[in-house]
Amino acid sequence: MRTRTWVLVLAALFAVLQLANVTGRDTPDTKNYLSYALSLAGGDERGVAEATIDYVCASRADVARRAQGVDVVRFHRADPGDAVTERCRAAEWRQVEPRLAAGRTGGHTVPYLTERYMAIFEARPGYPVFLVPFVLALGPVWGLWAAGVVIACAGGALVALVLRTLSAPVPLALVGQALYYVLPCGTTAMRPMTEGLLMALTLVAVWGCALTLRAGRTRSGPALVAGALLALFTVKHSQAMFLGLCLAVAGVLVALRRRRRGRSPGRGVLSLAAVGATGVVVALVLARLLGYPSEGDSLQDLLTDHFARPDRERPWAEFRQLQGNFWVEWLRRQAWEPLFAAALCAGAWGALRRGGAAGVFVVAAAFTGFLTQAAHPDISIWGGRLIVLAWLLPVVGVPLLLEPVVRERVALPAQGPPQRVGAPG
Repeated sequence: MRTRTWVLVLAALFAVLQLANVTGRDTPDTKNYLSYALSLAGGDERGVAEATIDYVCASRADVARRAQGVDVVRFHRADPGDAVTERCRAAEWRQVEPRLAAGRTGGHTVPYLTERYMAIFEARPGYPVFLVPFVLALGPVWGLWAAGVVIACAGGALVALVLRTLSAPVPLALVGQALYYVLPCGTTAMRPMTEGLLMALTLVAVWGCALTLRAGRTRSGPALVAGALLALFTVKHSQAMFLGLCLAVAGVLVALRRRRRGRSPGRGVLSLAAVGATGVVVALVLARLLGYPSEGDSLQDLLTDHFARPDRERPWAEFRQLQGNFWVEWLRRQAWEPLFAAALCAGAWGALRRGGAAGVFVVAAAFTGFLTQAAHPDISIWGGRLIVLAWLLPVVGVPLLLEPVVRERVALPAQGPPQRVGAPG
């Protein structure tokens, strides 16, 4: 009961801090998810477009207002909010109005760009479905904020749950929860985008792995992983394939290592590997049956600036060249600011050293962040949100790395102060 209380206290504190930024968190993709949710809630095409544009433009006006307030040259000028809102609405309607007039009202998203581009978001119903009750009850502004708080707080609580399942002491489980909130995980989870829900569902899968390997729940654990993969498919089907693949590889590696040491792989490890492999196959088959955009569509979207230019004739060759350029630049930036790299190393060391076989699955789940980034090697995308899943490694691994220190500190007082040799009696 005491542990639950502290988990709730940390979550409540995080939620209160988020009141500092109710608006201004959206990214260019937010309007697609919001319009999808408003459409599912029963709005007509023009009403959905109006509400979405109002949200986007009010957010931009608020950001402009705050930015001008601290601008050393323009801070004394008139409030720019009205002018920014007017320009924003004009620009947004210039994109949307012609497409609405032409009858582009077949999907759930407002037609900002081409049908090929909007099809990418039409294939991601999970996050908009999650948003529906929030926007219905609270409206777009407070609804998106509240949904972000719930997703982010749930992610932190899941970190604590994973660490407790891995036998971490309560203080370290709370440290992991706090790390989730203060590192980019928390910031990204609060954005009205899919990444927060992706992290939460990935943590559900990690918890399932921990239950299987540490608590011996060889039925409920893999079932939890399977449920997480299915939910991930509805949010972003590529992430379900990435996580399934990584979990399958982790299971195979653990099984081979145990075989070399003359041990049985174990039912739990084999079950998790099978669930991961099955998840990949099911995701691929369902994506084809549902007509979801293919890897080629995603590649053309990347290389043509969301289909604003003609399709590339040799996309895979250009993609390979872009991959090389991207990772060279990414490594250069990591060398310049090595916090992320250091955190990953510490997290991997803690997960593999203290987490045992479950730690391998933690590393595998975090590696999906690198796969997601590799699928979209665009250095200009805000804040490293594509690779944010990799931050789950230090969030879980660093508390595990600190476990021997904490246990030693906690045990010392019970033994009494050390006696000095030769001290007078």
